[in-house]
Amino acid sequence: METIDSLYHESIKLVQVRGGYRFSLDPVLLADFVAPEGARRGLDLGSGCGVLALLLARRSPQMSLVGWEAQGQLAERAMRSVELSGKVGQVSIQHVDLRHFRQLSEPGSFDLVVTNPPYRLPGRGRIAPDDERAAARHELAGGLDDFLAAASWSLKNSGRFAIVYLAERLAELLAKMSANNIEPKRLRMVHPRRKESARMVLVEGRKAGAPGLRIEPPLYIYRNDGSARDYTDEVLRIYAEKIDERAAAP
Repeated sequence: METIDSLYHESIKLVQVRGGYRFSLDPVLLADFVAPEGARRGLDLGSGCGVLALLLARRSPQMSLVGWEAQGQLAERAMRSVELSGKVGQVSIQHVDLRHFRQLSEPGSFDLVVTNPPYRLPGRGRIAPDDERAAARHELAGGLDDFLAAASWSLKNSGRFAIVYLAERLAELLAKMSANNIEPKRLRMVHPRRKESARMVLVEGRKAGAPGLRIEPPLYIYRNDGSARDYTDEVLRIYAEKIDERAAAP
């Protein structure tokens, strides 16, 4: 059964499936972290339901965005989300395999590349029982090397790259960004609560950028009990409002 989930006074509407892949807080945090100012063309690698591209489109009406999504059913729902959100003409979701990036775009075509990629290596962690969630969470159809290679190819020199990723894989992420000529420039750790270890990390880099990494203050998700009603003031600011879920016609 499909649902329509709304953000920001229903300016963004997302078509999702109960029991399938559903977006989390991660792309919402990334959309707030990234600096899209000045970018005219943006690329979202592994678009899922289209939430990250739509959030950036809302922030930067002057930017056109393309999303690459390998799962056909997700790409189809993402395009319906684009239509419901009134972003046709600004956002386009393509059903393509980003591992074929050389056939998908000319080199240096984009000013900004963003991604909320699968975090888990195959064989690590519990694999989701349905293919949709499994491919979204585990590197079953392209891993970090593929995402970074696609980003480096697609970005113009001095273009920005932004990613949300597992904190435990931070050393690997930074090393591979540099190996793909994307210099890490900003980093922010994301902690569930104060005094708890970081779970996620937000990183922004520049294609062919000069060395120099700025570590920003940590982001804390919850105050105490871990419920949505206990979000910190910063997360409440980022979210702006509670998600409004409405069951759509099957």
